[in-house]
Amino acid sequence: MSLSHDYLIDRRRLRRKLSLWRTLAISAAAAAALALFARYGDGALGPAAKLSPHIARLSVSGIITGDKETLDLVKSIGDSHASAVLLAIDSPGGTTTGAERLHDALRRLADKKPVVAVVGTLAASGGYIAAIAADEIVAHGNSLVGSIGVLFQFPNVGKLLDTVGVQMETVKSSPLKAAPNGFEPTSEEARAAIAALVADSYDWFKGLVKERRRLDDDELAKVADGRVFTGRQGLPLKLVDRLGGEREAIEWLETEKGVAKRLPVVDWKKKSTIERFGLVDSAAGLARALGLDALAQTLQRVGAVAERGLLDGVVAIWQAPTPD
Repeated sequence: MSLSHDYLIDRRRLRRKLSLWRTLAISAAAAAALALFARYGDGALGPAAKLSPHIARLSVSGIITGDKETLDLVKSIGDSHASAVLLAIDSPGGTTTGAERLHDALRRLADKKPVVAVVGTLAASGGYIAAIAADEIVAHGNSLVGSIGVLFQFPNVGKLLDTVGVQMETVKSSPLKAAPNGFEPTSEEARAAIAALVADSYDWFKGLVKERRRLDDDELAKVADGRVFTGRQGLPLKLVDRLGGEREAIEWLETEKGVAKRLPVVDWKKKSTIERFGLVDSAAGLARALGLDALAQTLQRVGAVAERGLLDGVVAIWQAPTPD
């Protein structure tokens, strides 16, 4: 018995409607998944891990500028289901204002959740300002910490311009306007004004260390001369609280702050941008894979110099001697 023509048409219409609703349902589910992914990031255990109690790992690496995206990420962790925060630091510092903004944001985070800093290779200058925002500082024995101080650097290309026969003419409202300008010798008045800026920021830095690390004047004087210390040296000087790594940091969170045992550690990261694709690092890695170690080292130095060259004004940054 054959089916009627009208019945077959109705079946086809019904199939089309079901297909449409399936497509809409799948699209809605995909959109919801994308929204969750955008909201909670791409942690090592997946975005779903951030919807339940966990330990948030926040990495502070490279040059610190106090950028809005980093500050927003800190705030998001404070509003999340994270039970505690591992602040993984590997930074030579950055601008003093950027370090101040990051420190303030981390202190607000610490008011909501326990925060422990884990120093990798380096937490110097502005990197150390970030570290002392934590409730506890854990460092490896050979980590470098400290570099308590600020500096103001500027080039002077006057002799170079004289050599090529170029002279800069300047008309300004007062002697200290736009000083130093790099095209002429710095006057004593301008140098004194800059020194006053540096001294003011330095006093702020020392006061922050004294307060956060509970140092007296004599203890502060021993560590505030701009040098860096290893983790082993920094322990008796009160620059760090204990030696170790993430394992010791998590043990401290569990025993001292009552954080539940065996919680997953989930990375919280900034959204990827073109600047963070690591093109210089990738090129250096490729050069190293091809046996071109000298080229790899050169690329990494160029990347570091370019990144630091973006800084302006007073900076709190540690600059290691560069071998020839």
